Amino acid sequence: MPITTCVFDAYGTLFDVTAAARQAASEPEFSAIKDTWPQLAEHWRLKQLQYSWLRAVTKAHTDFWTVTQEGLDWALEKTGHDGDAELRERLLALYWELQAYAEVPVMLTALKAAGLNTAILSNGSPQMLDGAVQSARIADVLDVSLSVESVGIFKPHASVYDLVGAHFGCAKDEVLFVSSNGWDAGAATGYGFQTAWVNRGGEPMDRLPWKPAHVLQDLSGIPALAGV
Repeated sequence: MPITTCVFDAYGTLFDVTAAARQAASEPEFSAIKDTWPQLAEHWRLKQLQYSWLRAVTKAHTDFWTVTQEGLDWALEKTGHDGDAELRERLLALYWELQAYAEVPVMLTALKAAGLNTAILSNGSPQMLDGAVQSARIADVLDVSLSVESVGIFKPHASVYDLVGAHFGCAKDEVLFVSSNGWDAGAATGYGFQTAWVNRGGEPMDRLPWKPAHVLQDLSGIPALAGV
C-alpha cells in the first residue's frame, strides 16, 4: 500500500542529542568538558534510553524529562563532573534547544508538499517536544507531535505505535516509521509499519526478531522511500 504518513522518532532522529554537550563544551566557563564532551553525551544518551526501558518493564513510568535528568546525573558522575551544578543546569537548558540535523527542514518540506501526513512519535513529553520543534523551526511542516505521555509507557510498547493509527486513521502499512534507534525501527517493523533506520554512526544491526526494512545514513533519502 502507498505511504500516506511519515512518522519520525525525535531525539537522535530529527534532533541532534549531542548538540547540548557540544555547545556547552564550546563555552569558556565549561572548558572542563572541552575534550570529553563526546563521552559525556554518549553516557547521557545511553542511560536515558536504558532508564526508559527499565521503567517500561517495571511499570514505573515517569515523564521523559525526569529520565533525561537522571541519565545526565549518572553521566556527570561517570565522567567526574557530578559536583558541577552550573554545568548540569546549562546542559539541561540546552536540551530544550537541540539543533535539528541539517537535512531535516528540506526533507519535511518535501513530504508536506507531496501531501503526506508528517508526525513525531516520541518518548519525549509534550512540553519537551514543543520546545525542540519550535527551536528547530519545523512546526509548519509537522502535523502533530505524539507523545508516550498519553499512554503512560515508553517505546517500544505497542500502545505507543497505536497512537499513529488512532490519530491519522491510517492502516499500519501506510506508515513509514523512521528512527535513529535500531531497536525502535526493528520493533516498529514487528508492529507492522514500513520502517527506516537512520544509522548515522554505522552501528551494527540489533539482534532482534525484526529488522528495519531500510537502512540510511541520514534523512535525505526519506522522500524517495515515501514515493515522493
